[in-house]
Amino acid sequence: MMMLDPRATAVGVRFVAHEVLGSTNAEALNLARQGERGPLWIVAERQTAGRGRRGRAWVSQRGNLFASLLLTLAAPPEHRPQLSLVAALAVHDAVVEIAAGLKPRIAIKWPNDLLLERAKFAGILVEGEGGEDGAVAIGIGVNCASHPADTDYPAIDLAAAGVLVSPAMLMGPLSLKMIGRLAQWNSGEGFSTVRADWMARAAGIGEEIGVRLADRELSGLFEGLDEAGSLVLRLPDGHAENITAADVVMLG
Repeated sequence: MMMLDPRATAVGVRFVAHEVLGSTNAEALNLARQGERGPLWIVAERQTAGRGRRGRAWVSQRGNLFASLLLTLAAPPEHRPQLSLVAALAVHDAVVEIAAGLKPRIAIKWPNDLLLERAKFAGILVEGEGGEDGAVAIGIGVNCASHPADTDYPAIDLAAAGVLVSPAMLMGPLSLKMIGRLAQWNSGEGFSTVRADWMARAAGIGEEIGVRLADRELSGLFEGLDEAGSLVLRLPDGHAENITAADVVMLG
């Protein structure tokens, strides 16, 4: 049976489970429009309209985790993109707690993916509505038992890596780790420590990467994150460009 960690419940985090939803993020934001303030986890065994960044479909088969955390944050809107980095750390923390042997094999890919042996096993989609006190849905998908084929970026699941982790096993640790990482972030006030922790777990720092923007493609050395969480790309001409939104391809 899926449950939150009791320590998450004790501080007021709630939980609702569905067999099927179109999208856990869409459900979270719909509840927010009806007055729900959170913190509330919405989980589905299966999604019929799961989505990733830039409107991409997210394949949503049973046996994998599909969860969204609805929050109402008193945080400046410009800090909200940092939540992808915060959530990635929480997922990393939770997976490593369950399967410590995976730690050296897992890395975080900017801005919102987690990699296992350089293949994607988890993704994050943060969506928000309203101003400074608006609702935010942090959507998390983890390939526990299966992964899609024929994807633009190589994919994998935890079972294929030899780790049998059910969504129910992952949800408890994730609910607790998310509380800790959100407290560390503190609506952006503590981002410097989040940034340091993220870079310590990052894929590709110091390596050549490709960056696909909406209107062009770049390549260069991934130097890390700037103070706002943007990717710092050192171009072949020596110029550094700060990237706020893009798809990253590991070239090394």
